[in-house]
Amino acid sequence: MLKPFSNKVAGVAPSAIREILKFTADPEVISFAAGNPAPEAFPVETIRKISDDIFAEEPINALQYSVTEGYMPLRKWLENDLRSKNMFAENDMVVITDGAQQAIETTAKILCNEGDVILCEDPSFIGSLNAFRSYGVKLVGLPTDSDGILPDEMENVLKTYNTVKFLYTIPNFQNPTGNTTSLERRKQILALAEKYGIYILEDNPYGDLRFAGEPVPSYKSLDTKGNVLYAGTFSKTLAPGLRVGYLCGERDILQKAVVGLQTSTVHANIWAQMLTYRFVTTVDFGEHLAHLQDIYRKKYTRMANALKANMPECVTYSQPQGGLFIWATIPDNYDMNAFCTEAVHQKVAVVPGNAFLSDENAVSHSFRLNFSTPTDEQIDRGTEILGKCAKEFFK
Repeated sequence: MLKPFSNKVAGVAPSAIREILKFTADPEVISFAAGNPAPEAFPVETIRKISDDIFAEEPINALQYSVTEGYMPLRKWLENDLRSKNMFAENDMVVITDGAQQAIETTAKILCNEGDVILCEDPSFIGSLNAFRSYGVKLVGLPTDSDGILPDEMENVLKTYNTVKFLYTIPNFQNPTGNTTSLERRKQILALAEKYGIYILEDNPYGDLRFAGEPVPSYKSLDTKGNVLYAGTFSKTLAPGLRVGYLCGERDILQKAVVGLQTSTVHANIWAQMLTYRFVTTVDFGEHLAHLQDIYRKKYTRMANALKANMPECVTYSQPQGGLFIWATIPDNYDMNAFCTEAVHQKVAVVPGNAFLSDENAVSHSFRLNFSTPTDEQIDRGTEILGKCAKEFFK
């Protein structure tokens, strides 16, 4: 008889999002379930030209082994960029990873033993939650409102558990809710991290996609004690297929992260790192980001207006100022999973909210909508179908 799976993966279920995306193989299904950048956001011709230049000028560097820490010119650019935002301290270091996902997974690898506690927003990004679960940790979800984590609830948890290693948070246009943590909350949460001696892992994939309101200082920029590790990525601002992310924090932690990365990968894709470096240094990156913000402002506005026009008043929505997602909430006396199932049978896919909870058996009355991936026509038609389904379901 063959041996069973390891404890690390035996209890990790397939991503609910990936499972729902299987329905989108049906060309008739309109998907609001993905989290991909808009197809029109990709600078395809610029990437093609830069790639051609790399292979014309330094092909061996692009194809040969390199150092685990990452392509030095890109690391230096990131250091300068972060320093300009008051997010790079004297003793800090940056390492390049295969997307922010690897930065997040590596943080758990180097900081957590089995049974340790990781705090997270409830709800939170399922990819990170599953990465944490694979290390045998205890996930404790913290209640949130539109301003972020409730500090009193966080302190109650910190008083309860003495093996909390870090708080994982997506403070800007959070996945899945779209909410942004207020400055006051950030200060309170950082103070709690300092008081109880825990790290904050700040995941910021959507921060550059702000299309309304004013930027809020990052946890990293507010940190003076070395409590914050910062995970960034070019997946939403350049192309997710490049898999270029990074982790920034105090040098002693990052050096251990390098060791952790060496056990899973020799280094991230060097060609992609070289391409990314040439892109950010030869293209007006600020203008590029403004173009992306304009795309997502228009797509969000279209979906928000379409939802308002089509959905019954009993369904409420978050009002993100950036990012890719809207969080919809239905009345408590209805079964959210049954509604999402009915919606996909009507050829519209959304993601049920319980997929994002730290407790996989908990009940959610919300679902996530993505506005970046569908076309304008799909947004219009999909919200019309979803509205008819909702009016029938909630009558």
